[in-house]
Amino acid sequence: MSMPAVAPLRDIGRPLDDPASLGRAVDELLTARTEPPVLLALGEPTHGIEAFPVLRNDILRHLVDRGFRSIVLETDTFAASVVDDYVCGAAAEIDTVLATGFSHGFGTVPGNRELVEWLRAHNAGRAPRDRVRFHGFDAPMEFSGAPSPRRALCSVHDYLPSALRPGSARDLDALLGEDADWTNEAAMFDPAASIGDSERARALRIVADDLASALRRAAPSLRRAHPTGYDHALAHARTAQGLLRYHAAMASPAPDRVATLFSLRTEMMAENLLAIVAREQRRGPILAFAHNAHLRGGRSLMPAGDEEANWGSAGALVELTLGERYLFVATDASPDSDPGTLQHALAEATTRRALFPAPALRAALAPAIGTGKPIARGHLPLTPADVDAADAVIFVTDTDGKQHRYW
Repeated sequence: MSMPAVAPLRDIGRPLDDPASLGRAVDELLTARTEPPVLLALGEPTHGIEAFPVLRNDILRHLVDRGFRSIVLETDTFAASVVDDYVCGAAAEIDTVLATGFSHGFGTVPGNRELVEWLRAHNAGRAPRDRVRFHGFDAPMEFSGAPSPRRALCSVHDYLPSALRPGSARDLDALLGEDADWTNEAAMFDPAASIGDSERARALRIVADDLASALRRAAPSLRRAHPTGYDHALAHARTAQGLLRYHAAMASPAPDRVATLFSLRTEMMAENLLAIVAREQRRGPILAFAHNAHLRGGRSLMPAGDEEANWGSAGALVELTLGERYLFVATDASPDSDPGTLQHALAEATTRRALFPAPALRAALAPAIGTGKPIARGHLPLTPADVDAADAVIFVTDTDGKQHRYW
């Protein structure tokens, strides 16, 4: 079957070449929903290519004028508090904020310094309700493994009044042991090197459950007295349970081990996103920015050695709760895509960068259209199935595809 003509795709695309055209396209997307989105999720096809954080920053500036009051990035939810304090006026050195407030080395990615500086300048002199807050929604773990649950468990334990601490937590320090027992990087690839299925790890899962239960049962008094402190403790309780599930999966030799690890991390991401929405939506809608694979609807696919892991994405989990109030925009780029691919068709219809509403784009694409090749490490080119899982697609042509080294 022949490729569709370029003209229809050019008619479908909404240019984002300047602030005015970007504003029109974004406003059209937002008002097309029967219910305004509370969470707009903007994906990127890989990390480290400057064009995507720059696009994010441009869209955020427009959204803030439309009432958005939070931005959430794919970074450690606890580390992000360093950035949030800074953009809300705390004294600190910007280089220190970038180094400690972003996990995965993302503080060095072009566009993130500019984001933090813009947020601080925007928030200066504004009342707390009008500030744009900064959040992270990733679990506190890196690609090489997961940390000890010590910090999370001890934070909840120490927050609870002594009379409310469960008996199972009496031997907490002994059960945790040495942090090095948990952080052995060999466990990421060798289940036998993981502590996750040990007797004390299983005991800690009971402790984590008991602490979380005690915290929830005491919510009427504790949260009323100090909402911020309670929410922080609740985040630690979620994290402790998630980390212990993750360590248990690391100790499993099951054939779907890698997909299970991805899905457990995704579950933690989704829980964090929903918690942020619950806290922040009263101030205004939220922009989230992360890899397309985390935010798309449906299932995510990723190469895992000789196989392909697939799991339900964080976006799919969040969409189950938010429904129409969740809006996902996928992005992609391909400087030299092959004819007959989705990337080539979009590039031919894009001057600099353009937004394509997904329903119209689906209808215009040839059924047998292919998918371009990756252009950088971690790049997952959009497929026709990805278009089906998005509300819109933004394609970028003004990039050479070069990736900044952040790891």
